[in-house]
Amino acid sequence: MPPPIITTPEAANRLARAIVSDIQLYNQQKVIEGLENDNLFDLLAEELERGREHYKSRVDPQLYATTNFYNRAIVDIMIRSKAHIKTKIW
Repeated sequence: MPPPIITTPEAANRLARAIVSDIQLYNQQKVIEGLENDNLFDLLAEELERGREHYKSRVDPQLYATTNFYNRAIVDIMIRSKAHIKTKIW
């Protein structure tokens, strides 16, 4: 039986953050390299898209269409947490 569809913004935000945390955890070197070389989204395109599809499959379509939790989680968890890395981004 598949997990229930998420219908609350709080739960959708938690799921997005968990997915991005896992992507970052299992791809730490790619995250660092991507930030240093300003090609993070190219290096992690496959992983981020798989994560987005997983997130989309678990969240109510109307909630998915009206929120931006997944992209915000990428910035908050994957990028902002690496502020100490030398990059052209900042």
